[in-house]
Formats: sequence, C-alpha cells, structure tokens
Amino acid sequence: MPNTMTNLRSVLASTPLIAALFCGVGWAQAPGVKRHWLAVERGSLCVTEGAIESAPENRMAVNVPKLRAYVNRWTAQAIEARFTYRGPSAEQVPLASGEVRRQFGLKLRAQDGCNLVYAVWRFEPESNLVVSVKSNPDEHTSAACGNRGYRNVKPRSSAPVPVLRPGDRHTLRAEMNRDELRVFVDNNPVWDGSVGSEALSINGPVGIRSDNVRLELDLLVKDYAGPHPMFVLACKPDAEGSE
Repeated sequence: MPNTMTNLRSVLASTPLIAALFCGVGWAQAPGVKRHWLAVERGSLCVTEGAIESAPENRMAVNVPKLRAYVNRWTAQAIEARFTYRGPSAEQVPLASGEVRRQFGLKLRAQDGCNLVYAVWRFEPESNLVVSVKSNPDEHTSAACGNRGYRNVKPRSSAPVPVLRPGDRHTLRAEMNRDELRVFVDNNPVWDGSVGSEALSINGPVGIRSDNVRLELDLLVKDYAGPHPMFVLACKPDAEGSE
C-alpha cells in the first residue's frame, strides 16, 4: 500500500489541476478564459480582515469597510478580479493617514503585512491606478510596521482608468514577471513598468484588498508554471495587516 500511494502521488504531481484536486484545493476551471487561468473559490481565500459573503451567480460579495485576503494556494504572480461596483460601504473607515479613500486592489508577492506589492484602483476621491511596494525587511506584522515602508512606483507607460458609478462592471488584472508588472482594466493596459529590484526579495501569494466599498466579484488566478509544489499556505490572521 505505501508503494501504491507513492506512485499515485507521483502521477498526480505531474498534472497540476488533478494534483490540486487531490490535495483539496478549491479550484474550478473557469469557463471562457485561457486554459491556465483558474477560478478561485471562497474556500481558497484566507481572509485576514473583514469578511467575504456569498452573492448571486456563485460570486463573492464584499460589504465591509476593510477587506484583506490572500489566496492560500500556490499560483503564478497573476490575478484577475471581475467585479461589479455597488457603491460605498455603509461604514467609512479612514486609513492610518487619516484619509478616507474608496478603493479596490490586487496584491502580489504578499509575504506579510509589511512586505508586498499593491496594484490599487482608487475610485474616490479621484479615479486612478496606483502601484506601490511596501517594504520593511525586518518587520513582519502589521503591529510592527503599521503604514510605514510604502513607495509609489512611477510607470514606464500608463493610461487613464474609468470613473466608477454604482452598478458598473469592470475587470482588473495584474501580472508580474520578476520585477516587471503590467496592470489591465477591461483587458486594456493601464500601467506598465518595473517595481524595482527590492520586490524580488519579497516572496508570497497573490490576494485582494478593499477600502470603504461594496463589491460583487469573481476572482481568477494563473496556475503555477512548471512542477506544481502542491502545498497549501497556512491561514494566519495577521499575515497581511490592515494597511
């Protein structure tokens, strides 16, 4: 029996999607997208702050003033959110800076609350796309670093993003290859550039964040290229912090 199980695991490991199912990964093949994009189910998200609810058509809903979550499975550094903007959340909570901002963003290389890369669509008070690197190499919890270590990155090229109104539907996608990052809105490039070499020392999953907005969304990630590590990341409450 031990040899049989070993052989079975070897076969499964050579097929990423089957391996994912064998290990209890909550992926479902997403209809209408490229073969290597996979739909993320609620069970594959570690919510470190706020809550994600169920919405019609098997979508996920965000109604809290602050949401922080990451995908607790191994994926490439590529994530896409197809979302419907429902307007501001009932409660509005300022950021640590004191500013009240309505925004939704994608996280890459989200090692912890002090070290990660953000691609954030700021809805209000002004609609724009901002890419930031948060780097605090010696700190790894939100209590330790707070909102320190942010650096906004200037793009090599960029384009305006739409002004959002409740009921609008859009797609936000970010793909990272080493230090190169590309961000798309509705499949149109809106940000392209290098985030800097310091980002290469940050290693973690992809994820999402929102502040003071209500959303319904579908989330997709790109499957890991190459031999599949087949591991599940532990869900840590303070893994990503609140800023």
